[in-house]
Amino acid sequence: MVKSSSTLTHRLNRQPLAPPEREALLTPYLPPPSPTLPRKRRPIRSFLNNQLHILLYTLIHLLFSLYIRIRQAYHAVIDRVFAVLYYHHRTPELIKKDVKGLGRLPEHLSVVLQLENEAGGGAGLDGLVDEVAEVAAWCASAGIGMLSVYEKTGILKSHIHTTQRTISTKLHAYFGRPRPPFELLAPRLPPLPLSSPSSTPALQILLLSAEDGRESLVDLTRTLAEMAQRGKISPADISVELVDAEVSESVMGEPELLVLFGPVVKLDGYPPWQVRLTEIL
Repeated sequence: MVKSSSTLTHRLNRQPLAPPEREALLTPYLPPPSPTLPRKRRPIRSFLNNQLHILLYTLIHLLFSLYIRIRQAYHAVIDRVFAVLYYHHRTPELIKKDVKGLGRLPEHLSVVLQLENEAGGGAGLDGLVDEVAEVAAWCASAGIGMLSVYEKTGILKSHIHTTQRTISTKLHAYFGRPRPPFELLAPRLPPLPLSSPSSTPALQILLLSAEDGRESLVDLTRTLAEMAQRGKISPADISVELVDAEVSESVMGEPELLVLFGPVVKLDGYPPWQVRLTEIL
């Protein structure tokens, strides 16, 4: 009774209760204590379990890394062997023979190339332009009529005349004097004269960069919005078909096949609208 009266006095006086008094108030509402309490895990046992888990994780990581390295080395050796056995030796007839067994040949082939910095041991601009010329010569030999080359920085557009001369030289090395005529194009740039003005181009080469990707879609969206605000076009007329027609006219159509040169799939800013139905290799 003394304790209860003391608690009551604290409440009437609005004084804070002491910790023992608060525990006494909460004790009747607490669940009964468990008859058996779990024993605390020993620190040495917990330490050994942690070390065992770390060891297993490290072992799995090492085995997986070893598997990846062996697989990469195996594929590198196989690719090198096939490259030596089936090298075309700049002979269009051998290239035609290689693609003859394919079920379907793409009419529009697209490739993604990267500029390798010379400071890091790469081939630089000369190597990039030579790669474009090699792919162009291969397409001309295989009978592919459209080639689009994507390089993110747009340096190929800045050196489009050099690229044209290198492609012409490479085609001469493949075909000799009567090399097939080609046309080199780039969005937002005036077209260059044909390599052989008197002939229809057997190969069209289109140079692309990052500004032809998302930026072109943003510009098209802005243009359509302004036309809709001025009443030149109805919002109901804006459809997928209209966007596809505008993008195909301003940039390019959809390629049937997109080839990436690298261990991972990295589009690196490639025009997104044009790869909706494209097969990526």
